[in-house]
Amino acid sequence: MTAPRIDTDTLRRLPKAVLHDHLDGGLRPATVVELAEEVGHALPTTDPDELAAWYFEAANSGDLVRYIATFEHTLAVMQTREGLLRTAEEYVLDLAADGVVYGEVRYAPELMLNGELTLPEVVETVQEGLAAGMAKAAAAGSPVRVGTLLCGMRMFDRVREAADLAVAFRDAGVVGFDIAGAEDGFPPADHLDAFEHLRRENVPFTIHAGEAHGLPSIHQALQVCGAQRIGHGVRLTDDIVDGKLGRLAGWVRDRRIALEMCPTSNLQTGAATSIAEHPITALKDLGFRVTLNTDNRLVSGTTMTREMALLVEEAGWGVEDLRTVTVNALKSAFIPFDERRALIEDVVLPGYATAL
Repeated sequence: MTAPRIDTDTLRRLPKAVLHDHLDGGLRPATVVELAEEVGHALPTTDPDELAAWYFEAANSGDLVRYIATFEHTLAVMQTREGLLRTAEEYVLDLAADGVVYGEVRYAPELMLNGELTLPEVVETVQEGLAAGMAKAAAAGSPVRVGTLLCGMRMFDRVREAADLAVAFRDAGVVGFDIAGAEDGFPPADHLDAFEHLRRENVPFTIHAGEAHGLPSIHQALQVCGAQRIGHGVRLTDDIVDGKLGRLAGWVRDRRIALEMCPTSNLQTGAATSIAEHPITALKDLGFRVTLNTDNRLVSGTTMTREMALLVEEAGWGVEDLRTVTVNALKSAFIPFDERRALIEDVVLPGYATAL
């Protein structure tokens, strides 16, 4: 049965939660153009609309490695204090404009050291920008709570340093950790020392897994490294045959391990074939704790409103489905339980009640 169509304005107003969104993949095109001119970085085009189109076209290659390569230009303008302050503040304001009430933003500090900033200074600067954005959003009547996940790049050798930063800044806005970068050929267990350190220090973490690599990646992230969530996880369907769950899929569902699913991004990297057949719908219907995310808003040419609209239009989702994934995200957010419960009970459920 197809759910009633929901108009875009209604979707935009619905309270949203996003757990998987990269800071360096979500810049405004105009900001990239302006900052690139200031630092002398050459872009494919200096027209903001053309640049947005270039990103979207380049990301539609179906190849994760090429998709990641599009970040060259955004990272080039995020090497200074001014660039980081501006992009972090605008990141929050863009979430608020999209109806997001809770977001987790992730980035790798080690990729922002080509200027004069140190690793701690990068984190401090981003937090300052995020705080400014949250203050402006609240003053405008669209409050949004944003927590930070620090990333280590899995193909490099500074993952433990990033984990140390997450521990050092966990009382200053950093709520968790992740590893990012090319998945295939760089298993999470290569960085077991970092994950063991985080567990000892009670810092939660998620791991990109089950996107470019299959079930062994997910198994290792959970059972060897101890991840509390899985970034993407679309390949988990390889362990489900005719609705029957294998042992790994059963483990993920029964222990309510959140899957940070990003439909548009997964189509671009070749991890899924269409929105209609994206695993998020089947996994939702099987009772998995799926969450809906943007991954990289500039690179994928998307927003949370757009991701919702695609699922409504092409996969038959209704308001109840959208509420489910929003509540799922907040249940698995890396912030204290009382904050999660307050957002669910005081913001999300009332917000969806008006649309049902």
